[in-house]
Amino acid sequence: MHRWLVDKLSAGLTGAIARRLTAPVEELAGSHGLSYPSVMVRAMGELVERVDERDRVLGVVDRGEAIKNRWLHRVATIVCRDTDGRILLHRRQEDVSRFPGQYNWLIGGAAEVGESYEEAAARELTEELGVRASVRFAFKFLCRGAISPYWLGVHEAVVTEEISPDPSEIAWHGWVTESELPDALQRWTFVPDGVDALKRYLSKPLP
Repeated sequence: MHRWLVDKLSAGLTGAIARRLTAPVEELAGSHGLSYPSVMVRAMGELVERVDERDRVLGVVDRGEAIKNRWLHRVATIVCRDTDGRILLHRRQEDVSRFPGQYNWLIGGAAEVGESYEEAAARELTEELGVRASVRFAFKFLCRGAISPYWLGVHEAVVTEEISPDPSEIAWHGWVTESELPDALQRWTFVPDGVDALKRYLSKPLP
C-alpha cells in the first residue's frame, strides 16, 4: 500500500477516535464555562520524566505523583546576574503550592518531557521573568529536597533586558552582590533546596 494512503487512513482513524474521546470533554467544559484546552490541561496535570539515581529516564509521570511518591525527576534552575554581576533574589507568592512566601536566589521549575536541562532553564527564564538570555549549564546534583527528591540542574545567565516577573509566582525581586547574600540568608527565610544549591554553587569551581 502506498505511503500516502496509509497516512490518510491513519489520520482518518486517529481523527475519528479523537472526536469520540474529546466530545464528552468539550461538552463538560462548555457546561462549566471553560475552554476544552483548559480542562485537558487540568486533567493531565504537569507531566515530567521519572529518572533513576543516575539520571536515566524511566518513564513519564505526573509531577504531583512524582512528588507524592518521592520519584526522582528533573528540575532546571538559573542563577540570574545583571551586567554588574549582581544576583537576582525573589520572594515567592503566598498562595503558591510549594514554599509560599519564602525567598530564593534561583529561577526555575520542572523540566518537561523531552527537554534537556538547558532547554528547560531557557524556557523557565522566559516564563518567569519575561526575558530571553543565553543559559550556561554549571552543574547538577541529586537534591534530596525538603518535600521530595529530584535531580537539580543549575545554570547561569546574564540578563541584559528589563525583567517582568510573573506576578502569579513572584511577589518581590531585587539584585544583591555575592557579599550581601549571607546577610540576606540571615534576615529572610529561603527555600531550603535553594540554600543547599547555593552552598554547592559558591564552593564549586565553575568552568
